[in-house]
Amino acid sequence: MTPPATAQDNRPTSLGTRAAANLAGTLKTPPQSQAVTPRWLTRVLPWVEVSGGTFRVNRRLAHTLGNGRVEFDAAGQDVRVIPAELTELPALRGFEDHGALDALAAACVRRDHGPGDTIARAGQPVDEVLLIVHGRVHRSAPGAYDGETSLGVLADGDFTGDEALTGRPADWPHTLRALTRCTVLALPLREVRAVADRSARLRDHLAGTAQSAVPRRNKRGEADIALASGHAGEPVLPGTFVEYDVAPREYELGVAQTVLRVHTRVADLYSEPMNQVEEQLRLTVQALRERQEHELVNNREFGLLHNADPRQRLHPRSGPPTPDDLDALLARRRKTQYLLAHPRTIAAFGRQCSARGVYPAHTELDGARVHAWRGVPLLPCDKIPVTRAGTSSVLALRTGQESQGVVGLRQTGIPEEYEPGLNVRFMGINEQAVISYLVSLYFSAAVLVPDALGVLEDVEI
Repeated sequence: MTPPATAQDNRPTSLGTRAAANLAGTLKTPPQSQAVTPRWLTRVLPWVEVSGGTFRVNRRLAHTLGNGRVEFDAAGQDVRVIPAELTELPALRGFEDHGALDALAAACVRRDHGPGDTIARAGQPVDEVLLIVHGRVHRSAPGAYDGETSLGVLADGDFTGDEALTGRPADWPHTLRALTRCTVLALPLREVRAVADRSARLRDHLAGTAQSAVPRRNKRGEADIALASGHAGEPVLPGTFVEYDVAPREYELGVAQTVLRVHTRVADLYSEPMNQVEEQLRLTVQALRERQEHELVNNREFGLLHNADPRQRLHPRSGPPTPDDLDALLARRRKTQYLLAHPRTIAAFGRQCSARGVYPAHTELDGARVHAWRGVPLLPCDKIPVTRAGTSSVLALRTGQESQGVVGLRQTGIPEEYEPGLNVRFMGINEQAVISYLVSLYFSAAVLVPDALGVLEDVEI
């Protein structure tokens, strides 16, 4: 007869897995960082080798006629145009009499408009220059078939009616209607004449502007090249030459740097199975690469948001980014290769597409599946800022030197190079036994011709 089983008989006869795990080596991963992003901008930019730390962009001579934007000084409800900014108006380009500019700025009258208000009507005489302080204004003109043709949107810093400053009578070629609440500064022409009566310099400058011949230009503003075509017989052919810009822009390489410190005790005793210095350096380089992309977007000197030509800046027709807005952005340049936007902007664009029953396609880029619009990859970039008001921008790029596009700049072969354009230099060991390394990343970006870069500004997300 078999004796009954007891609790003692149920004891394990070999080492269990839980107990064995206490003696086994722990599976480890390298240190992880939540701040690492895909960095699409640095991946899609072609990088041009820069020797001597400077890159010069030679262009044909362009006749600039004040295509910039006006800036304002706001203190509470008091809004005033910065007097020197009035020289962005074509008729005041190069004018340097600060007293007269102060008088013109003081003559501006503030007006507030609500959505739907008509600010100016096509066909009426122009009797003032309008400076848009804040808000969006829609421009329209009579169409060919009794309707209205949309001419786009004016927004913060734009101006219109400035052609009348030279004294030539003119009518408004378009109707201006407020799409949102708008603040406008109006500079009456009678006040301009009054200031000119007191300032001989202003009077002479405006008269010279009115009488000066406008240089022959192509549609891009470049000095024209005289050509003949379609002729017969032996007419006298025009002579010409290609005029270059005598003061081309030069881009100097920027730098992002930090000093990495590692205690010798950590480097000596805790570098198995992973090298502590290498892991510290890897994460530091990742942070520098993130800062690099941030600077490529936001740097005042070479960042893409601040270096887009004013003629390549658009505003949305309604607020959120719509298919119409992205189509207008693509139409501004040939061969747009990439669109970049904040992930929240891409989500807002997706909502607008869904509301219209439109479903954007996807495409493959570097082995990843990304959104696309009209076949152009729409790439996420969280370095594009989102304002407190919930607005952001969309960038449109054509890249590469062969395409006269946007290029990244770097210099390789620098001393103690760790990656292209990045070096790590040993700085020594201090009295606290801490090793120091100087980590430096040199880079910049250049826009070879203005239409290589476009920005859809102030989209609501």
